[in-house]
Amino acid sequence: MSTSVLMLCVSSGTVIAQITNSDRSLTETNEPFLPTEPSAVLPVQVTTDISSYILGPGDQIAISVIDFPEFEQTRVVLPDGTVLLPLVGSVLASGKTLATLQIEITNRLSVYLVDPIVELNLSVLRPVVVTVGGEVYRPGPVQLNSLTTVSTRVGANSQLNSAATAPTLSAALINAGGVRRTADLRRITVQRQLPNGRQENRTINLWESIFQAAEGNNILLQDGDVIFVPTANEDAEIDPQLVARSSLAPTSVNVRVIGEVRRPGEVQISPDSTVLTAMAVAGGHNSDANLRDVALLRLENTGQVASQTLDLRNLDDMTPIQDGDIIVVPKKGYLDVLDGIARTLQPITAPLNLLLQLNGVFSN
Repeated sequence: MSTSVLMLCVSSGTVIAQITNSDRSLTETNEPFLPTEPSAVLPVQVTTDISSYILGPGDQIAISVIDFPEFEQTRVVLPDGTVLLPLVGSVLASGKTLATLQIEITNRLSVYLVDPIVELNLSVLRPVVVTVGGEVYRPGPVQLNSLTTVSTRVGANSQLNSAATAPTLSAALINAGGVRRTADLRRITVQRQLPNGRQENRTINLWESIFQAAEGNNILLQDGDVIFVPTANEDAEIDPQLVARSSLAPTSVNVRVIGEVRRPGEVQISPDSTVLTAMAVAGGHNSDANLRDVALLRLENTGQVASQTLDLRNLDDMTPIQDGDIIVVPKKGYLDVLDGIARTLQPITAPLNLLLQLNGVFSN
């Protein structure tokens, strides 16, 4: 009779999932795993089938054989995907589930032992690498801590505290620079390669998790997952300002303020700020500023530059800003705000204007 037990635990000792080889049943606790690191800000409801976890280089496996204490040890999956064991030697672990590896080790030990009972525990998971795309500030591969990575810090009572961080969907979005205010948090897709070669596609609604206190949407990610955050439609029932104030947004964005302000240049402000906030961080407007014709320039996804003229004479502004915006505060006496914009952008547009003039000369 062969029995294997897989217990996945965090540093507090809470058992998240358990699988027994005899009946292959999966039992999940009803208690959500609560990450305490800033990068995992939402409650985690474990909805991942731990039995489908695929081993890979870097995973640490605790191995024991009942009544044979000399076999009790912890082995790391080597870069070539194998683990080294007494008697049986090298065993390929990469690409297999823990239950599959347990069966193979049991069969190999059966040559030397009578009815060996092998137990495998996944003690430390390797770092999780996922790919994040769409409406985030830094799309691309993101490395997350494994579920059992322990971090130690000093608490308010001068006591050492240990906490486990979780490779959650929210942690991946934050590590990718945060979501843009144009992100549709209701339709985030997660693609996952299953052990049988099939691909699983899931649509996650993080909007409910943030603003409706819904549980279960901040799923645990696995190595190789691909996350895509789509752009919200104009008729989507999502408030961009609330998205900018959420914990999934970046802590700051960069905006350039030029013209009649005391400290022109690039400023860092919170993503839920307005044009007036950016001007205030730039030192505020000076006495020559024409507040009736303040211009907001923004590079759209189509590559076009959109401009908006704002009247800020009453210092009443609710115009939200985005990362990369340019705010032009013109000087009193300019004939038109477009003239001020043209003067500001002249170093950029001059080479293009020269090419257009040359093209006109030679075409004639």
